[in-house]
Amino acid sequence: MATEIISTGGISPPQSEDPASEDTPLADEVLVESEIRWCEVPVEMHGWRVDRTLARLIPEFSRSYLQQLMADGAVQSGGTVLHKPAARMAAGDRLQVELRPTQQAQAFVPQAMNLNVVYEDADLLVINKPVGLVVHPAAGHWSGTLLNGLLAHHAAAASLPRAGIVHRLDKDTSGLMLVGKSRRAVEALVRAIAARDVQRHYLALAHGRWKGAVEQGVDQPIGRDPHHRLRMAVIRSDASTGKPAQTTVRLLESSDQACLVVCKLHTGRTHQIRVHMAWLGHPLVGDTLYGGRALWGMDRQALHAARLRLAHPTTGESLSFFSVPPADFLAGLEHAGLHYNEAQLA
Repeated sequence: MATEIISTGGISPPQSEDPASEDTPLADEVLVESEIRWCEVPVEMHGWRVDRTLARLIPEFSRSYLQQLMADGAVQSGGTVLHKPAARMAAGDRLQVELRPTQQAQAFVPQAMNLNVVYEDADLLVINKPVGLVVHPAAGHWSGTLLNGLLAHHAAAASLPRAGIVHRLDKDTSGLMLVGKSRRAVEALVRAIAARDVQRHYLALAHGRWKGAVEQGVDQPIGRDPHHRLRMAVIRSDASTGKPAQTTVRLLESSDQACLVVCKLHTGRTHQIRVHMAWLGHPLVGDTLYGGRALWGMDRQALHAARLRLAHPTTGESLSFFSVPPADFLAGLEHAGLHYNEAQLA
């Protein structure tokens, strides 16, 4: 079968949320159809392992991907299937490799989905992301992502970095997201977010009666938890691995069991609100990764991006958007004896 290579254009190669993953292709092109590749082992590679030899002869794919091909029986030499990556090669050996479509190819396939569009014009798209929708493709989530949906939503997305996505929400966080539809809009939004000119307010339902001042500023650096590779953590200020992270947290209402707060992001670190709330002693309801517990039907972190304020990236018009929390969040508030209305975010 003929080989087709699809260029990702302006879309950045998919980045795994798992830093230990090595399954992302080294090139920004991904295989979408099978190809038979013949290779001859040169003299200087005599005695090399098969996987090392393949990685040198077919450098556009990762070593782990080539090892998986061996496990699947897609590598042969002299009619013999080579399953063991550690097998040694001899100079002059001929290798037949069936390069099969990568899972990553699905990351760049348009997939129609019902996007909840709050606002749209030629340059800007604001969507209300539901719980469970993955934003960026990553290991385990190469399809069905917001990026796939954006590629189907408008043709220009294929030529934009990350299809126009300029910030992210975790899979199980709901709420408002900004997307650029033109290159000038994407660049303007990135600059505005970096300059903290985009105001992002999140509602969070957290464990325990609120402690301390009604409004608290958290200025604690965040980095990868050295003891748990899937977690982030507050890192000592003198450590080189932490990045500056600032969040303003304001109490809206508190009960004996829980508190409702609004968090304003000043930086955009991974899991920032979840980490800072746990550091304050108030992990989010449902956030088992950071010390929370599933309660009142909330089996995901109780976090919702409720308000966005910004200047339009091309016209400069002042824009403000509000999103009502989803049903599970509102039910959790009711069980906790808490109340909420839009005016509290003003």
